[in-house]
Amino acid sequence: MTMAVTNPTTGMLEKEYPEHTEADIDSKLAIAQSAHETLRRTSFDQRAAWMRATADLMESEVDSLAPMMVREMGKPIAQAQAEVHKCVKNMRFYADKAEEFLADEPLADPSSVNASAAWARYEPLGVVLAVMPWNYPLWQVMRFAAPALMAGNAGILKHASNVPESALYLDTLFTRGGFPEGSFSTLMIGVKLVNTVIDDWRVKAITLTGSEPAGRAVAERAGRQIKKSVLELGGSDAFVVMPSADIEKSAKTGVLARVNNNGQSCIAGKRFIIHEDIYDAWVEHFVAEMASLVVGDPMDPATNIGPLATKNGQRDIAQLVDDAKDKGARILLGGELPEGPGFYYPPTIIDNITPEMRITMEEAFGPLASVYKVSSREEAISIANQTTFGLSSAIWSGDATEQEFFLKELDAGAVFINGMTISFPELAFGGIKDSGFGRELGAPGIREFTNMKTIWQG
Repeated sequence: MTMAVTNPTTGMLEKEYPEHTEADIDSKLAIAQSAHETLRRTSFDQRAAWMRATADLMESEVDSLAPMMVREMGKPIAQAQAEVHKCVKNMRFYADKAEEFLADEPLADPSSVNASAAWARYEPLGVVLAVMPWNYPLWQVMRFAAPALMAGNAGILKHASNVPESALYLDTLFTRGGFPEGSFSTLMIGVKLVNTVIDDWRVKAITLTGSEPAGRAVAERAGRQIKKSVLELGGSDAFVVMPSADIEKSAKTGVLARVNNNGQSCIAGKRFIIHEDIYDAWVEHFVAEMASLVVGDPMDPATNIGPLATKNGQRDIAQLVDDAKDKGARILLGGELPEGPGFYYPPTIIDNITPEMRITMEEAFGPLASVYKVSSREEAISIANQTTFGLSSAIWSGDATEQEFFLKELDAGAVFINGMTISFPELAFGGIKDSGFGRELGAPGIREFTNMKTIWQG
């Protein structure tokens, strides 16, 4: 098997990279284990110095990194640049906060457990395997890597096969920033060898961002080996708009929530649930804003939407739309597979959605928005919670009581009020139901791959 760059703008294969052998895997795991033994004994100040140097290095290379991501998976150049800067921010955040997040936690009243002192201490687990997707080739990795290394773990990356240059860049990045050799490295392997890595004694935990089937497979294997895992899987996020909301602002934000990263985001607003009192006005704004987007060359700064990352992704979106059309959905915008090179699909909006349509339950990974009309907040909740996913959600309302109702009733790992879902280094991120378990980012994100050791002193 080879890892290959297929430019989604042209559909042409540009470069191939060979896969690592099992001997290569063993060598990299041995070096990673050694690096962990070194890292766990270094101070937070030392790790932070290395992390800040790594952040400075990545920041200085944004002009080469952004075009690399565009070439590999088609995101607009401005968004690629923003992704690099977000990685840098995350590294600096954990450099600043890791020691605080992992500080010993004393029991306020140790006499209650017949002790002179008692406390919890967070210690690193060891080598952590990260199985990562292509849609945010650097950010998805960095939101794991920065906290993992600051905690004293070592990281091994199995990246998606269509972003090999991003994977190879990350293979050397942390070492160039000063971390011990092997602190973070890349395995150029296919899916078939992932179980071999999970089973290896040196791997103590696994984190995966990806599809639900991939998550089930990895969690099953990790469970068999009794190894910790964190999963961030798909999402079909609800974006609910009630009559008290700002119609124009919510519609404009809804477009950005849907098409960011060419619509290929697990936390994108995908199902727009609009109260009937404002439905026509809201949809008019939504369609007009979506229609104004520029679809084109992702290297052109004027482009809002580039191609989908893969031919399969283009096919999947087209099939979802065709299925809905065949079953009576109304196409408000787009909906036709374009001719010409590349993996493009136009911004598309559909409504009149019925339960037998695939779009009702499946994740749409592209610039496809489904719109629902509801008559009450209870109906809105029923539709919002009907999928098996539970990653994030957004509620637009100017009524505090209404906001609290949705905060309580939405089945999701996060609720954003009068805004769109965004991941921040400062906020824990993750889902429930088929969207996975565990958390990344914030204090919980760095604690996921530590041993919370209880200490009792008589």
